[in-house]
Amino acid sequence: MSQTVDEAPGAERTALRAGGRRKPSSRRRKEAFYFWLFISPWLIGFVGFLLGPMIASVYISFTEWDSFTPPQWVGLDNYAKALSEDPVFWKALGNTFYYALISVPLGLVIGVWLANLLNKRVRGRKLFRTFIYLPTLVPLVATAMVFKMVLAPSGPLNDLLGWFGVDGPAWLLDPTWVKPALIVLSAWGAGGATVLLLSAMNGIPRELYEAAEIDGAGSWRQFWSVTFPQITPVIFFNLIMGLIGSFQIFSQVYILTAGGPDNASQMIVPLLFREAFSFYHFGYASAVAWLLFLVILALTLVAFRWSRSWVFYEQEVR
Repeated sequence: MSQTVDEAPGAERTALRAGGRRKPSSRRRKEAFYFWLFISPWLIGFVGFLLGPMIASVYISFTEWDSFTPPQWVGLDNYAKALSEDPVFWKALGNTFYYALISVPLGLVIGVWLANLLNKRVRGRKLFRTFIYLPTLVPLVATAMVFKMVLAPSGPLNDLLGWFGVDGPAWLLDPTWVKPALIVLSAWGAGGATVLLLSAMNGIPRELYEAAEIDGAGSWRQFWSVTFPQITPVIFFNLIMGLIGSFQIFSQVYILTAGGPDNASQMIVPLLFREAFSFYHFGYASAVAWLLFLVILALTLVAFRWSRSWVFYEQEVR
């Protein structure tokens, strides 16, 4: 015989009136325990290898420290040195801006162009997609070593230019051409952005293109009126990631030029690496690192503000 709500004991009656749900305090504590247990490796790694060093670098940036003797507090001297006394810092910052200003838009244009080509219904497009993405899987160090041979004064690129009667420059030894050479190397990894853009293009409803065709829009008009607005969120994502990555360029410069000739290819991260691990100016290197962080943060905020005028987000239908 079933027990009614009024006939049940007090505590059980309360649970039955609440829909039969008992207070799951012990279960919640158990779930919380396992939650913290499973994320503890990540928390330990985050605190030990990211948050902790970041806090330490803030303190070190206000000191003079060579890693062998105790740090000496110098206040804002390291920041003043970078902003007013060190011409190499401004040279490296200018080179980094130059590199980012050209390499990021170039990578986006190449990515959109390749994605649009690979989105066509042609034979062997899966094979072409694989070939486009393969360069991004090659380790950056190996890619830099290959380009060091390609860009040599007597390398394959200058030999190719010689067939057309063009006397190729010493790419990595000429202050005028060393930054364009690094930009060419950056375009080699456009396959990563291409894959994301291609995925966004595949998600565009076919009905939009059919409606554009009915209105008489050609292929070029369809791209600008249908394809481009739909993929702007992915373009913006690649813009932000490319911007951050271009300001953190290190391996290419370190392997190919070491900042030369005459600091013509010196960038911010190789500069702070040299100050820290070649000259043991860890305080000054930490100050440069935080100045770089502020530059990237400011540019990212500007990009987010600018995105309101051209990034299209599909509105939720209510």
